[in-house]
Amino acid sequence: MTAVRGGAALVALLCVVCATGAQAAREPVLKQVDVPHSYYWRELYLPQLTTGPSAADFLPGGRELIYSMSGSLWRQEIGADQAVELTHATGAYDYQPDVSADGRSVVFARYDGTAIELWRLELATGREQRLTSEGAVNVEPRLSPDARRLAWVSTRRNGRFDLHIADVGAAGLENARAFFPERRTTIDRYYYSAWDHAINPSWSPDGKRIYFVDNAGVAWGSGDLWSVAADSPADRVRILSEETSWSARPDVAPDGRRVLYSSYHGRQSHQLWLTTATGAAPLPLTFGEFDARNARWSPDGRRVAYVSNEHGNTELVVLDVVGGKCTPVTAKRRQHRLPQARLTIAIRDGEGRSAPARVAVRAADGRAHAPATAWMHADDGFDRGVQRFETQYFHCATPCSLDVPAGKVSVDVQHGFAHLPWHADLTLATGQSREVAVDLRPNALPAPFGDWLSADLHVHTNYGGHYRNSMQNALRQAEAEDLDVVYNLIVNKEERIPDIARFHPGADPASGGTGLLMQAQEYHTSFWGHLGLLNLSDHLLLPDFSSYRHTGLASPWPHNGVIADLAHEQGALVGYVHPFDFEIDPAREKSLTYQLPADVAHGKVDYLEVVGFSDHRITAAVWYRLLNLGFRVAAGAGTDAMANYASLRGPVGLTRVFLDTGGHRTPEAVRDAIKAGRSFVSNGPLVGLEFAGARPGATVSRDASGALPFRVAMRSPVPIDHLELVYNGRVARTFTLTGDRRSFDAEGELPVDASGWILLRAWSDSAHPAVLDLYPYATTSPIWLELPAPLPPAPGDAGYFVEWLERVITTTAAREDFNDEQERTATLDYLRAAQQKYRAFAK
Repeated sequence: MTAVRGGAALVALLCVVCATGAQAAREPVLKQVDVPHSYYWRELYLPQLTTGPSAADFLPGGRELIYSMSGSLWRQEIGADQAVELTHATGAYDYQPDVSADGRSVVFARYDGTAIELWRLELATGREQRLTSEGAVNVEPRLSPDARRLAWVSTRRNGRFDLHIADVGAAGLENARAFFPERRTTIDRYYYSAWDHAINPSWSPDGKRIYFVDNAGVAWGSGDLWSVAADSPADRVRILSEETSWSARPDVAPDGRRVLYSSYHGRQSHQLWLTTATGAAPLPLTFGEFDARNARWSPDGRRVAYVSNEHGNTELVVLDVVGGKCTPVTAKRRQHRLPQARLTIAIRDGEGRSAPARVAVRAADGRAHAPATAWMHADDGFDRGVQRFETQYFHCATPCSLDVPAGKVSVDVQHGFAHLPWHADLTLATGQSREVAVDLRPNALPAPFGDWLSADLHVHTNYGGHYRNSMQNALRQAEAEDLDVVYNLIVNKEERIPDIARFHPGADPASGGTGLLMQAQEYHTSFWGHLGLLNLSDHLLLPDFSSYRHTGLASPWPHNGVIADLAHEQGALVGYVHPFDFEIDPAREKSLTYQLPADVAHGKVDYLEVVGFSDHRITAAVWYRLLNLGFRVAAGAGTDAMANYASLRGPVGLTRVFLDTGGHRTPEAVRDAIKAGRSFVSNGPLVGLEFAGARPGATVSRDASGALPFRVAMRSPVPIDHLELVYNGRVARTFTLTGDRRSFDAEGELPVDASGWILLRAWSDSAHPAVLDLYPYATTSPIWLELPAPLPPAPGDAGYFVEWLERVITTTAAREDFNDEQERTATLDYLRAAQQKYRAFAK
């Protein structure tokens, strides 16, 4: 760390030490995968637990399907309403079935909380055989037409997704090997590894070639469609160049001519497209504002089975290629392998009213369960010393009923932050129907600390996930999380902008009752950092991204300051989102381009996501440096939840800002409270602060220094380790928490001798299963102090940003892809002017 003067430097150092320990317990799901941006490849590529179907394949004859659903493999006749469960592993989930051409066996992928391995099921006997056992991620198994070879994708070689092939015998796999040598690209990629990958394998009908997706030479998207000779890896042919997004999954028709695949092809959602083995111009086979994916041809080539989210949840559809008739394959009746019981959950809040909530149910089979139509979600990380699997949950619109295997069942219920979590262990007998009454205990802040409205400033209701979200359903998700306000940040995912058609200034028409949803924008750039633009009054700012290398929008212009001005012209708020997950040491960074300090110096930034998809204490340390220099940047909070994901950073409202809007529930009142900092931010703990009678966002003016009275309160759904008053970057008072450490009240006096700021923060050293985040954390926005003594000089903090911007200026000056010299000059002048402001502070 750079040697600097000032209290903020010490705070930052302590934050890093604590954060490192906190993250040691909570680890990513499938941590062996070495690919950037796990929240994309996990959802867009790997199979996930859904209550609806996720992948399917035809049995010979084309009259029956085997498909994955709710973590098991099922068999069902097309046109019938009963599904028969084929597999049900204890403590594991089965996905991606591939049926042998002779119909005797099925290969599939099984997730056990640690790895994904390949298995084989003999349909006649039910015998299961494990095919891989190396602790890697093995997915997309595809048998050759003669069933003598298997192609699949594995991370077994290097932690990245590689095409593999093996011989198949009675004993299992033999001569397993990676199909291609490792290739490192010279292209700089943002969402993808520097190492090329090969995914989505499929065999030609004669077994001579494998069709797949490869990103050799590709900067954006998961790759182009290729074919390769199964016996000669050097015989590679590019079929089609297109920006795919993990799930193209080409499938060759039985005639060997047509190739079916899934693509958004310049649209906002995936549909099924047809090209040829020679790469003819593709034409769509399906149409609609929903996703159609994971398609397979029937053995006669007359029908296609695919997974759709047209009605929200996943569903299995069989399409007649000629005529377009769609036949849903719905399991209205299910023949389970294990004896079942029926569980009904009825939830009431602290006032005895029915309340929707987040619910996690785990049964005697060691698996998570949900109602047949509920959206199942899974956390993006967990502590393996506490849990075997990531937390898997659904939102219950009480009462909700579900079938579970008979035996022991655990139920966990949460409804926002102002109620204590509820847990029960039950035992259900075979055939039993039981209703459980959940009475949630309130644990809210005392009324004198304010009447708070909670808001998540960073939600993506649709972002390429398994589900298709409506604005009404997004509000139902928020209601279950006891969240009042949702900002849907419309943003691009590479060349798409999901939800762009839903932009509407002010309150979205779906808003009603106590729920308020507003369409907003996240402005993307891989260079300057991402911006949240809230309360735009007229239009989205397009093209929504800049500095996308190897595209027509490669120029770093417009920089974020330009975008901030355009947003402010519409009366919008501008904030920096998901800022820091590691300490920024300018002297040690190879390249630094994050523009936050420059935009703050020029007065462009209204809020910072102090609690968000980042490390909160590290982010707060940078925020403190800005506050120490007199910049009044309010604390914001946003989950960055992809609300239509099955495996997500979430749920909606995981991190949120609590706003004092004076009792008003209007877009204008919410905007004004965010801007003024009448707020606290949190992922669990509720914190209340009054200092000299003032609350966060207010200014305390006094003619003399001295001790001023304070009152603090903390309520939390989980135990908290630390509660502290922070004054001008230093911990000025530490409160000792005892008992269950979920409730605390205190008052006293605190000596203050200079102008500046004061806030209250609460945090814990490590993760907690009930808070689906790195660790519990909350902080108020500052209360500002105006005393005869001015704000203390902070030359160390100013010097830190001088050095930061020096690195930004150097990196920016080296760019050769500005569109013209005027863009370059304007950008560098803007950065240098900001740096001069910090130099003045340093003096």
